[in-house]
Parts: sequence; structure tokens; C-alpha cells
Amino acid sequence: MLNIDPGVYVRREVFLAEREALFATTWQLLGPVAKLVERRSYVATEIAGMKVFAVRSNDGVLRAFRNVCRHRGARLLPEGEGTCGPIRCPYHQWQFSDAGELLKAPWYGEEAGFDMADWPLEPIAVGEWRGLVFVAIAPAVGLLEQLGDTVAELAGEPIESYAPVRSERMVFEANWKIYTDNFVEGLHIPGIHPAFHAAIDFEAFQTTAHDGLVRMTAPPKDGLWYRGKWLWMWPNWTLSLFQGGMNTSRINPLDEGRTELIYNFYFDGSQDAEEQERTIQGTLGVVREDFEVCIETQKNYASGGYRPGPLSPRHERGVAYFQAKVAEVLAGRFDR
Repeated sequence: MLNIDPGVYVRREVFLAEREALFATTWQLLGPVAKLVERRSYVATEIAGMKVFAVRSNDGVLRAFRNVCRHRGARLLPEGEGTCGPIRCPYHQWQFSDAGELLKAPWYGEEAGFDMADWPLEPIAVGEWRGLVFVAIAPAVGLLEQLGDTVAELAGEPIESYAPVRSERMVFEANWKIYTDNFVEGLHIPGIHPAFHAAIDFEAFQTTAHDGLVRMTAPPKDGLWYRGKWLWMWPNWTLSLFQGGMNTSRINPLDEGRTELIYNFYFDGSQDAEEQERTIQGTLGVVREDFEVCIETQKNYASGGYRPGPLSPRHERGVAYFQAKVAEVLAGRFDR
């Protein structure tokens, strides 16, 4: 097994193709449904540069829309979370209800041919699963079908009972696929994460690929907050378990050379605030240790100085699975 063409990681046209063929057609993790319980609460974000938001409308229905004014394309709601009444565009003051209808178009008067009913917000798909909210701009399959073996993998875990406690956003200069390649294998742990390596039985580290899922496991030693199971789900989100909770992340491309990680931490109340903080900071510390190697790998790919090398049949099954899925999405669009 060989890595796929490094040009797939650095070319602008590949990023644009991924936006259209992958990120617009798959379900994207938005975050915990607990942030969208109250009426008029919203969460706004970007998916590979495409602005979207989900809102609990005043009638109690969870809806999602493109975060784009129908008049001149301005952003309606700032990224993040909050509450909204009528959604007012900051550019030209068009107002929309939280159900998407256009309510006001100031200074348009009674112009012939203009009907406000023709200009609602553009809806997108939204779904809930086990306490998590997902959105999809133009889903190719249903949410459960995309989740695949993840449904059975987490059937015995009470993930919907965990309460969200913290969100963190990190940005670094490498392609999202370079970071994903790194996440779905444990082979780098001895070199990049020495303290983490010392806290697990690395000789027993196992990586297996399944339908929509890469599972990594290793027996933890005393003192490690992780329970020894790390999951990656197609196309770009993760879930890791620890004592008394879990974290999730979404690996979101900002462009062909920059990636943001959006982490959420959830706890069941069995950890006090100090323990929770140690778990959060320990996790973020491990994550940040990956950035330098991803950034330098990006530079080597962009320079043309790297030709595809071999993958380990034992430790890099997840890499092979992920790269095959990406190649399937891009098939026919570019020469390999």
C-alpha cells in the first residue's frame, strides 16, 4: 500500500472539488444538541468555507440554513452560538424569521415583481443522533447510513447523557487530510507524543477500519485520562472516550493549506472542575503536539520533494481506508 499523490493535499482545485463533492454532500458534526434546546438558540459555523447555522425556531422545531442573506449574500449570524429574534442582515437590513421566511425588505416599496415569499433563507438538512447535531448542505445519504458501524460501536456508551462543558478552536497551517492521516494511526505516538506513549501499552495498540469508522485502541496505564479508545468517523469528525466523559472534534478545512479543529468536551458530573480541566488541557496538549509535524509535512508535499511511500499493514490501516475514501470521492476529477 502506498500513500496517494501528495498533490491531492496541496492543490487549490482539489480543495474546491472536495468542497463540492465531499463537504457539501456529507453530514457534518455541528456540536451538542444541548446548545440548541432553548427556543431561538442558534449555532453558526463554516463547512469548508460554506457558512451555515442551525436554530431552534420559536415553534420548537430544529432547522438549519445557509448563513447567507438572499439579497446580496452577506453573513447573517456571526460564527459561534447565541440567541436570535428575527434574523436581521447587517448589510441592508433584510429580516428573516427563525423559520426562514423573509419578513422585511426595507426601502423596496411596492416594486413590481417583488414578492417576499420568493426569498426565504436557503434550508439545509439537519439531524440529531445520540445528543449530537449534524447538518448537511445536500446530503448524498441519510445520517445513519453515513454513520455506518459507528452506531453499533457506541451503542453501549451513554454519550447522550454527557453534558457539554467546553469548546475550543485551534487553527494550523496544514491540509485537513494531512492531519487526518495523522489522527487515524498510532505509529507516530512514540516519536511525537512521548508522555502519551509512556502512558499506554503501545505494543498492544490496534487500529481497525470499518464502515465509516476507524477504531484505535490501546490499554491505558494508571494516570491516563483516556479510556483507551479513539474513534474517527468519515469524513472528518472524531470521538475519544475518557473516564466520566468524552470529547468530539470536527476537522474543518479553511483552504488547501489551513485547517481548524473544533473540539467539544463533555462530562457526566463524576469529575470535579479541577479534574475536568486536567482532562481538557491534557487532551489539547496531545493535539497541539501534532501540529508541527503536520505543518512540516505540508511544506514537503507542496515543494514536490516527497513521493508516495509505503503504509504499514498493521499501524496504517486507517490511513489506507481514509485515503481510499478520498480517492473514491475525487475519482475522475483529477489525474493521479
